[in-house]
Amino acid sequence: MPSKKALVRRPGPRLAEGLVTHIEREKVDVGLAVEQWEAYVEALRAHGWETVEVEAADDCPDAVFVEDTVVMYRNVALITRPGAESRREETAGVEEAVARLGCSVNWIWEPGTLDGGDVLKVGDTVYVGRGGRTNAAGVQQVRAAFEPLGARVVAVPVSKVLHLKSAVTALPDGTVIGHIPKVDRPSLFPGFLSVPEESGSHVVLLGGGKLLMAASAPKTAELLTDLGHEVVTVDIGEFEKLEGCVTCLSVRLRELYA
Repeated sequence: MPSKKALVRRPGPRLAEGLVTHIEREKVDVGLAVEQWEAYVEALRAHGWETVEVEAADDCPDAVFVEDTVVMYRNVALITRPGAESRREETAGVEEAVARLGCSVNWIWEPGTLDGGDVLKVGDTVYVGRGGRTNAAGVQQVRAAFEPLGARVVAVPVSKVLHLKSAVTALPDGTVIGHIPKVDRPSLFPGFLSVPEESGSHVVLLGGGKLLMAASAPKTAELLTDLGHEVVTVDIGEFEKLEGCVTCLSVRLRELYA
């Protein structure tokens, strides 16, 4: 049976110290970020998701971006080895959380690096962004973990944004969407749909045709609404200052065994 559980992690007091690589640093209002995070979590709950809060990691500024610490395929949790060394302490609490949920737990090992934000699943195709945070050994370990389960792992280049899912995500029918100036090779994705805003590239599938999106992409929201999707928007402006988006603030577990 499908499951609707989502891992989330509360922003810590050092959030404003989070890493930025492809944008200019801006001042982050931590108090406002906490309010935006709570509204994001409530949006998930309002659409039928049970949120599972991972133990806080207050010494890790980027820990709120919980998606980077684990990749799910069916019931298997692949604990990552983040490309930024400062983020590697984030994984312990996530490993504990997925183990409690009954997942089969695997790990990325040195010399591999992998950030969960570099992994986009479309059906049984698993696209892995090879770029600043994920290396070739990491891609190979994703293959070793998931291809025996029926996945097809496709490596794609990422150079213009932090993670693959900073550039592209997918609609419920599998159409990959992205903002062309930020996508290295759109031709790698069958049925690619260009969207007019960078933050419009990021959608979370809530179920029932509903899409969770950032409020900063109104033109894309209008486009997707015209295509028949129901769009739910949240303001995550403080996290966007840290190259965050709606996908990286949670890990959706859709195929847990009952």
